[in-house]
Amino acid sequence: MLPFWLSIGFLSLVQGVLVGLPRPPVQIPLLSRLQGRWWALALPLSIVVVIAGIALDSASADFLTWLALIAVPPLAAIALGGLVHGGRPWLALAAIPLFAVAWAAKGELGGQSCALALSALACVTLGWLLVCVVPGRWVKLGIYAMAAVDAYLVFTELLQEPNTVLNAAHPAADLPKLQLVSWGSALMGFGDLFIAAVLGALLARDSRLQLRGALLAAVLCCAWDLLFFAIDTTPATVPVALTLLTLELWARWRPALRSESRTA
Repeated sequence: MLPFWLSIGFLSLVQGVLVGLPRPPVQIPLLSRLQGRWWALALPLSIVVVIAGIALDSASADFLTWLALIAVPPLAAIALGGLVHGGRPWLALAAIPLFAVAWAAKGELGGQSCALALSALACVTLGWLLVCVVPGRWVKLGIYAMAAVDAYLVFTELLQEPNTVLNAAHPAADLPKLQLVSWGSALMGFGDLFIAAVLGALLARDSRLQLRGALLAAVLCCAWDLLFFAIDTTPATVPVALTLLTLELWARWRPALRSESRTA
């Protein structure tokens, strides 16, 4: 088993990669009809509804397990088919061997890596679709709200018990658990990858900004892991929100810094 610091560091780097992975959203007539700012609530509600549902009825964890098992592979195939940089239609078929290895080598590092790839790619599709139907300003507010909710639930210890129930749930026939992110000796929630993919899709219209965001997210997410020296559970959505906040503040300060340098 890999040491925890290496495992969680790798998952944090995956968050950074997810910021740089999505292609720019495009206008799709069907999605245009669904546009609205209220879809931004999907970000914080993806945590609240899941945690509240499991707290009220632990059987809902089994439903979420099967939902992830059914939805994640086709969503990953869609991402490989064209929503990620370098994606091609024929690459969508790669989701099949990824799922096969995730199932056959469940619990081993190779199986965990394939399951992680499927979950990450599925998050790209979900994030890309969300950015297509939600105005950018509201996507940003949704990211901040999701991080705030996650932090509140973690630091008040309201998330840990329902999260343990969700992580323990598994489908029949020893099928892979895709409702969580597991690699080595570390665990992350599906939402921790989802928020990174949403930020990536939001920044994708500016390739240089997206690259800066990916690098910054990787650094901040890894630095955030230092909290594990003090606590057992951290809200991994927070460094992604801090990445967005840093980029926004820099965009505001840069013109002022330029004008000051010209004046001087």
